[in-house]
Amino acid sequence: MTQARYSSVAMLFHWLIAIAVIVNWRIAESTENLEIAEKMRVMDQHKALGIVILILTVLRLLWRLAKAPPPLASTLKPWERTFAKTVHILFYVLLIGLPLGGWLGQSFYGLALDVFGAFTLPALPVGKNPELGHTIFEAHATGGTVILALIVLHVLGALKHTFIDKDGNLFRMLPFGTPKA
Repeated sequence: MTQARYSSVAMLFHWLIAIAVIVNWRIAESTENLEIAEKMRVMDQHKALGIVILILTVLRLLWRLAKAPPPLASTLKPWERTFAKTVHILFYVLLIGLPLGGWLGQSFYGLALDVFGAFTLPALPVGKNPELGHTIFEAHATGGTVILALIVLHVLGALKHTFIDKDGNLFRMLPFGTPKA
């Protein structure tokens, strides 16, 4: 019998990353009306959490390579399978690309990146170019909006499967309930 539920480790990575992304979005949003010095202090927390998200995502991908996820439910329509795979690929691209882009943008200002005092990532060897750094941060913000849209789609899909299809798909990523895949 094929396992329908994700492993406990995969679930842990999923929920830690989900919570961290939402917290990081709220941190960035909280800076909107702050004075520049306070804004930079708060954004240091955003940048550090972004690196934690990057590390968790890489670990999750390594786990996924070591332990294959359960197959998609056999009840999914072809368009649902394609849509689910596309959304998950985009999640991974953004969960890796956004932190790396943030680090690159920071590097164009010639600044290192402190990760909660645990370690410091040096500026990448790109040379100082604040204008390019600003452009990268604008693209980073757009990517943040895209990941929020993906989260909405992901949650709507989970709700559809739970309340309309009633196929137990949500329980694949929870340690309780019964997946019916």
